Amino acid sequence: MEQEVLSDSLGGMSLVGMSNMHVFRLHMVTWNVATAEPPEDVISLLKLHSPKTPDLYVIGLQEVRAAPLKFVTDLAFDDSWSHLFMNTLAPLGYVKVSSIRMQGLLLLFFCRLEHVPFVRDIQVSYTRTGMFGYWGNKGGVSMRLSFYGHMLCFLNCHLAAHMNYASQRVDEFEYILDNQTFNSKDTPNIRDHKVVFWFGDLNFRIADHGMHFLRSCINSQRFNLLWPKDQLTMMKRQAASLQEFEEGPLDFQPTYKFDLHSDNYDSSGKKRKPAWTDRILWRLKPEDSSTQDEGKDDEAGGSEKAQNQASAAGEEDENYPLKVKQDLYTSNMEYGVSDHKPVVGIFQLELRKMHNTPLVHVSAEGDWSADFDAMATYTILQPFPSSAWDWIGLYKVGFKSTMDYITYTWVKDDQVSLNDELVQVYVSKDEIPVFGGECILCYFSSHLQCIVGISEPFKVQESRVAIEEGLVPENVIELDQAVSS
Repeated sequence: MEQEVLSDSLGGMSLVGMSNMHVFRLHMVTWNVATAEPPEDVISLLKLHSPKTPDLYVIGLQEVRAAPLKFVTDLAFDDSWSHLFMNTLAPLGYVKVSSIRMQGLLLLFFCRLEHVPFVRDIQVSYTRTGMFGYWGNKGGVSMRLSFYGHMLCFLNCHLAAHMNYASQRVDEFEYILDNQTFNSKDTPNIRDHKVVFWFGDLNFRIADHGMHFLRSCINSQRFNLLWPKDQLTMMKRQAASLQEFEEGPLDFQPTYKFDLHSDNYDSSGKKRKPAWTDRILWRLKPEDSSTQDEGKDDEAGGSEKAQNQASAAGEEDENYPLKVKQDLYTSNMEYGVSDHKPVVGIFQLELRKMHNTPLVHVSAEGDWSADFDAMATYTILQPFPSSAWDWIGLYKVGFKSTMDYITYTWVKDDQVSLNDELVQVYVSKDEIPVFGGECILCYFSSHLQCIVGISEPFKVQESRVAIEEGLVPENVIELDQAVSS
């Protein structure tokens, strides 16, 4: 849950930057699910019994089953894993704001409803590295977004397998970093974001040690004896791109490879060595990155422009700092549907909000029921690139995702009046649920690909016509026929 803290000891900061900071909790999961169907529940994985409630959930899966027919169906109706997470989190007030899938790679972003209007400028990207870049069984999917004005990027990867391919894994990671771009002047590349979270089945193994020594260290929980031969740790000494990323201590047993529905490591004929293949790392944008960019532009003859940009960036970083603290880094051993165990990372994001007001104020006017057309109003509170493709959606309270609306109306098409402050739009009675219920309205920006305004909850009244005709909620078929007629 978001917390407000006083930041009166940030040396060198301006008075603006010394005002209240806010702490948000981020719960991250990475799990190679090995084409399995989901378990019965993910309560333990999401730590739903914890007294500290996350503000954000970011879930990265690898090897989600992607047989051709199933993959097409999943694209149209969401996959079984997405449904499980949505069904679990929606009743608790979380909304799936965005997702991206590339074959078996899946990235999901959830946040509490109160934060939804401040998650903006969402863009996603993907890079294939399997079969020389033509196949998406390996590679990376990313999602970038603005969270209260701070640019965050989440990169979920599944890199090349097997012990001898450590260098290839680094090459694939750097290829992904270099090739994924976003339509943004300020943050066109992954490294341009204030914080980058890199996670997934990175497939780095434990080199050199024999199976007996590995198992002895694991059974005695002397994990630190294995750290020097962890390939990711070893490659960090050589690759500058890896040195930019931080990781918490590997104080949990290696998460690969297990017999299914067991805590026993691979007992098959291959007897694969245990390894920390599943990781969560993060990178804070270096404070001097603007200065470095300035030097490059200066050599090209653009020094004045570069200095102005660097100065603006420096002022923003000073007035709107962002800190990352990891509270937990562990695996969850109770899940056995895959030969990998899931890994969880819980973080605190301490930041000063750049935005405190949503872009749009939207509300329901008068009574709402399926017996007559209803009216919604909205007011633009701050300038943003609105579009004729923007729409206002009617949602049930507790909706699961941005696309989980009952109906919607275009903000321009059904406009009946307009002035400098207030816009009114109609919602057809034929689209309003006849049995009513608690609902909200959300304004969706097609340009920013997000919800930028949410109404207060309101009650849609049960249709009197439905009552008079004897329609009851159990008679779904008759209800659907009446609505469509």
